[in-house]
Amino acid sequence: MPRHPPGVAPAGPSRPAFVTSVPTGAAVDLELAGRALRWGRHPVGPAGARVATAGGLLVSRAVITEPVGVRVYPRTEPFEAVEAMPRAAGLVGAHHSRRPGEGGELAGVRIFAPGDRLRRIDWRVSLRARQLHVAATLSDRDAEVVVLLDVLAEAGRSGGVGGAASVLDTTVRATAAIAEHYLHRGDRVSLLEYGPGARRLRPAAGRRQYLTVLEWLLDVRADSSPHEPYDQVFGPQLLSSDALVVVLTPLLDERSAQMLARLARAGRFVVAVDTLPTDLTPPKDRGWAEVAYRLWRLDRETMIGQLREHGVPVVRWAGAGSLDQVLRDVARLATAPRVGGR
Repeated sequence: MPRHPPGVAPAGPSRPAFVTSVPTGAAVDLELAGRALRWGRHPVGPAGARVATAGGLLVSRAVITEPVGVRVYPRTEPFEAVEAMPRAAGLVGAHHSRRPGEGGELAGVRIFAPGDRLRRIDWRVSLRARQLHVAATLSDRDAEVVVLLDVLAEAGRSGGVGGAASVLDTTVRATAAIAEHYLHRGDRVSLLEYGPGARRLRPAAGRRQYLTVLEWLLDVRADSSPHEPYDQVFGPQLLSSDALVVVLTPLLDERSAQMLARLARAGRFVVAVDTLPTDLTPPKDRGWAEVAYRLWRLDRETMIGQLREHGVPVVRWAGAGSLDQVLRDVARLATAPRVGGR
């Protein structure tokens, strides 16, 4: 009779019992079927077994086995984003940079110079100008995407697969979807936790990095702390100046808003994704509970408005295409000329 954790549901009764006959000198395998309801690491067990013989006259003592760990990876929500990236930082990739180099994006035609490849010669322009000209291109470069998970607070009730999603459910599933999208395009992805644990996953690209991301997400937990984790999370030279920082946050803690404002003031390309459940119900207690909830909602909307005034776009996670317009705006602001004062 095995014991099931809350995140795993058995196929039959909640506490199933299995009875089978075992021939002499043989072994029998019992298959325990179940369905995973929620991501994470779930222990299945312990399980107890008894042996009876002689029509039940002889019964052995129960043998208890140790729990077996089961890893349940988060369900990846469909996510697609536009090509627009603030700045490309790597040497190769799928995004067009503003620097000349080997790539597929035409930047113009210029006079032939020592070191240019012969296959780049534009013979039509060269014959018309009676001087060798080559086609100049922009280099294809990869981008670095930093996904920052705000784990200072949890809200909502987790209904598992097909049910309601809590803050951590949305955060983990959105992180897996964003990482899969950009890693598939050849970009480098890194993960950070904004909390007392300050866990981090170094930037890398490829299929192996995606599997590492899924494994890393299994240990995401909400961990509140009275201390400010900013300096602990953002160490010296931890974030590249050209990286796109996608912050998944429910904006339930003032420190989260302060962190976003500090990143924006530091010149980072920040996008805040609101992970608070839309079906969060107000308290039904008598007294001032409902009024306090409405005031908290108004205060939170004011905080979001102030973040947008600081240049931090805040968008609610809505799966595919939810960040398209925001990424376009961030890329446009990154390529705009900056006016410096004296």
